[in-house]
Order: sequence, then structure tokens, then C-alpha cells
Amino acid sequence: MNESDLEKLKYPIGKFTAPSIYSPEYISNNIEEIALFPERLKQETIHLSDEQLDTPYRPDGWTVRQVIHHCAESHMNCFIRIKWALTENNPVIKAYDEVLWADLPDDLEMPIEPTIYLLEGLHFRLAFIMKNLSEADLEKSFIHPENNTEYRIKQIIGSYAWHGNHHLAHITSLKKYKNWK
Repeated sequence: MNESDLEKLKYPIGKFTAPSIYSPEYISNNIEEIALFPERLKQETIHLSDEQLDTPYRPDGWTVRQVIHHCAESHMNCFIRIKWALTENNPVIKAYDEVLWADLPDDLEMPIEPTIYLLEGLHFRLAFIMKNLSEADLEKSFIHPENNTEYRIKQIIGSYAWHGNHHLAHITSLKKYKNWK
């Protein structure tokens, strides 16, 4: 497999690109993507066998099962980060090692149904809080300690909408390649 093919498997929808302007339409569309993500994920995965769930989406990549559990873990962190940004003045958030988390027994072996249910409730809450943000709230921020970068809530909305679609595309691309229904 050449470098270009591997890059397409890693980023089937491309890398996230932040807009130059965070219009109300951009924010609204991305909140809708976040709201719909759990149902879209469920429709693509709930019927898969354990063998299919334990198939990596690319060479040296996570399995479908790990991807699903990772989405819940990442999006839980998103929710907490937004809450911190809304209630504290530019807090430094806690980072986590997603690769190490993905190698824990729950990500490797646990059924996906509880995680799908978790995502349904979590994304309902994410969309609810995001839909009720003021212009000032959208400008609130936190600092990520790994790169000491400030992220505004408006940026997080777009990046997490992309994140869900990015991982959903890992799954749908694998299904297409393997001819799974």
C-alpha cells in the first residue's frame, strides 16, 4: 500500500479545515451533524457481527469496535471541555491518550450497544447546549495543554462534527471495501 492510499484510508473525508468565518449557518449545520451522528452510526454498525466489529478499518488501524468506543470517549471529553469553557475563564483542560484508551479491555471487547446508547444521550445533550449558546458563549475558550493552543467553542463545534463524520467514513469505507451490508 502506498502513502497516498494509506492517507485516503486515514482521512476518507479529508482533514478538518476550519472556516474563515463561523457563520450562524455553519454553526447550525454542524450542530445538526452532531445531533444526527449517533443514529447514523447505529444504522451502520448495530447489525455487524463480532468478527466484523473486530476488523480494522485500515492496516495498523483501530477496529470498528474501537472506533465506536473512541467516538464516545472523545465526545465525552468534548462535552466536559465545553462545560469548563462556559463556567471557567479560559481553563487548561486535561488531555488524554486516546491510543492507550483504545487498548483498554472495554474498547477492545465490550459490546457496542451500551456505547451507542451513551452516544445518543450525550449527543442530545451536546446539541442542546450548543443550540443554546449565545454569541459570547461561542467565543469562550479553553487551552489544550499538549500544544498550549486556545480553542474557542465555535471551533469545537465544527471539529467535532467533522470528527464524527470522519470516523463514520472509516466504517462505511470498510463496509464498502468488504462488501458488507
